Amino acid sequence: MAKQRMLKFVTTAKEMPEKRDATVRANDFQEIYREFADQKAAEQASRCSQCGVPYCQSHCPLHNNIPDWLRLTAEGRLQEAYEISQATNTFPEICGRICPQDRLCEGNCVIEQSGHGTVTIGAVEKYITDTAWDMGWVKPVKPTHERAETVGIIGAGPGGLAAADVLRRAGVQVTVYDRYDRAGGLLTYGIPGFKLEKDVVMQRIKQLEDGGVQFVLNCNVGTDISFDAIRGKHDAVLIATGVYKTRDLRDPGADAAGIVRAIDYLTVSNKLSFGDEVAEFTDGTLNAEGKNVVVIGGGDTAMDCVRTAIRQGAKSVKCLYRRDRANMPGSQREVQNAEEEGVEFVWLAAPNAFSGNPVSSVTVQKMRLGAPDASGRQSPEPIEGGIYEEPADLVIKALGFEPENLPEQWGVDDLETTRWGTVKAEFATHATSIPGVYAVGDIVRGASLVVWAIRDGREAGAEIVKYLDGAAQVAAE
Repeated sequence: MAKQRMLKFVTTAKEMPEKRDATVRANDFQEIYREFADQKAAEQASRCSQCGVPYCQSHCPLHNNIPDWLRLTAEGRLQEAYEISQATNTFPEICGRICPQDRLCEGNCVIEQSGHGTVTIGAVEKYITDTAWDMGWVKPVKPTHERAETVGIIGAGPGGLAAADVLRRAGVQVTVYDRYDRAGGLLTYGIPGFKLEKDVVMQRIKQLEDGGVQFVLNCNVGTDISFDAIRGKHDAVLIATGVYKTRDLRDPGADAAGIVRAIDYLTVSNKLSFGDEVAEFTDGTLNAEGKNVVVIGGGDTAMDCVRTAIRQGAKSVKCLYRRDRANMPGSQREVQNAEEEGVEFVWLAAPNAFSGNPVSSVTVQKMRLGAPDASGRQSPEPIEGGIYEEPADLVIKALGFEPENLPEQWGVDDLETTRWGTVKAEFATHATSIPGVYAVGDIVRGASLVVWAIRDGREAGAEIVKYLDGAAQVAAE
């Protein structure tokens, strides 16, 4: 019977949830995709071929059991579908919204490879968990027994929160320290509401709080509390700070007023969505209204910036990227959404200099793709004489992020780092050079995906429990 409900990709076409009209959605920060209705979610889930070797699952960093929860959705067994989804993923409703499924599960779907169009895995995942919240199936963590050991987690982003969830389920006492006034890290202040509405993040934070996780916010490690003090208070420590240092521009005039960091720009915009008063927005410093905006970069952060600028009422929004569309690291789905909303992409273009203070224009160098570099990608090279001026009242740097120098900031010389400045941690256990100290997410990997941080956090949480078990056994002997 179950099989008869599946394999409908031959007769049923791929459909995404309805997307709100670009002229409407460009005026607010609400999510742009509507929810699947029950019937449509079941119909789209039934397209799954239930293949013997599910490439969707093997190409998911969390190895989510996708075929099983698609089958359960097609059969209308949504609570069971949620339980299977939640078993491998701490935040399925978040991954369903912001994972680049076109590069991961959906991009490796067998029926996609055969030309029938992928199963819309992300949209069904979002539907399952949103339904679970609506139906009250998502409960606070209630460990079967409480343990005396405590773990301090530095960073309340996806990696730290995923570890906190695993540790609380094991009964460990957890305290999370974060520099911001709200938990969530980039989920809260880095990703705009039109991709991830903030109540979705806040309900997970509340679930963790209700389950016993303690949050210490507005707390800068190295300033408000020392790393050694955190180590002294806890039986183990997890570093999950992410990477927040912005790669900079070195072109003439790059220090002019009006040239700002993407993280600052996005943080201010997200604070506004909570109803906060933000001086940098009110005085126009980080407000695109009425301005010619130029965003430099080609990743997902650049996409977030251009689409935010549109919603703030910019006069024009252009994205400069030094390679072509095919070589862009950001999601192609996001590029399409941005173009629909009025963003202009200027491919094969790089800044050469900036005029005015505050900035008034960008000198743009036209590029072409030359020989492949060490990574195999064609290297951009300037076209001789290909120079022109682009008006700009606000320039946003979205060139990627690098790790902060944690050993220096925290005064911890024995915390080993790599030549890239990331924290050195064992691949399998996430243990650092300091006994009892672990590290996960972007501070280890470099700037990466939320789903990888969740995986790291879950793995590290399990490893910390093993470490605490070992310490308890030694103490008992």
